[in-house]
Amino acid sequence: DEPPTGWTGKNRACARGAAVAAGPLLLFLDADVVLADDAVARLAAAHARHGGLVSVQPFHTVQAAYEQLSAGPNLVSAMGSGAFAAWSSRRRPAAFGPCLLTSLADYAAAGGHTAVRGEVVEDIALAQRYAAAGLPVTVFLGGDAVAFRMYPRGLGQLVDGWTKNLASGSRTAQPTAVLAAAAWLVAALAVGVHAAGLLVRWRSRTLTDVAWGAAGWFAVAAQMRWALRRLGSFRASTAWLHPVALWTFVGLFARSLWLTTVRRSVRWSSRYVDLRRQAG
Repeated sequence: DEPPTGWTGKNRACARGAAVAAGPLLLFLDADVVLADDAVARLAAAHARHGGLVSVQPFHTVQAAYEQLSAGPNLVSAMGSGAFAAWSSRRRPAAFGPCLLTSLADYAAAGGHTAVRGEVVEDIALAQRYAAAGLPVTVFLGGDAVAFRMYPRGLGQLVDGWTKNLASGSRTAQPTAVLAAAAWLVAALAVGVHAAGLLVRWRSRTLTDVAWGAAGWFAVAAQMRWALRRLGSFRASTAWLHPVALWTFVGLFARSLWLTTVRRSVRWSSRYVDLRRQAG
């Protein structure tokens, strides 16, 4: 049935599931998550070491060509979340909704999904509830244990999915991490614009200009290739053609900002989510 006013469907489903769970640990998984044979044991071991909320960003399995367009949003989102930053933030930690493991006692202490019932980006909000309750939040990359395929049903699903998440996630993430990701993005985009200028006016450019342009392009591509190999099975060409991935992120973020902030309505799973209704 439709969730009550003020609830998103996913948060309502998770809360109802937790209410009837009988075990001491709760493992929340999105329907598209694929686990290795030893993944649950490894998750349980991680929880035994760290306690609180353990979260995994699944390895992104990429199959169709259009799915390469998730490279930019995937990379900038991971950077902007602050989850893998050199510094840590106990006040504004991040988590990843596709895979969450916690004890029933800690879940209750943090308020569970009931406490974040109206949040579209519930994972970050839930992590911050754990932090407010004095509970640790620990994140991992999926590697060979936890994977998923994002948006397999076509380009429209990819656009809707990132539109739902990008702007809302940036508002609740660590400000320092968001600023760092934004600075890196601007620098990387500037490299691409500079290279395009070299191509347009190549006859008037010196060998030094070309060398610096090529060095900048290579540096961004190498950074992206290193990171994307850890985030998913993206092609090497996606990193080398980095302006495509990064401008895709800019376009999707602008669309997300417009729909979530101005229109206050986003589409997901063939239905519209009225953010004003959720807030109520």
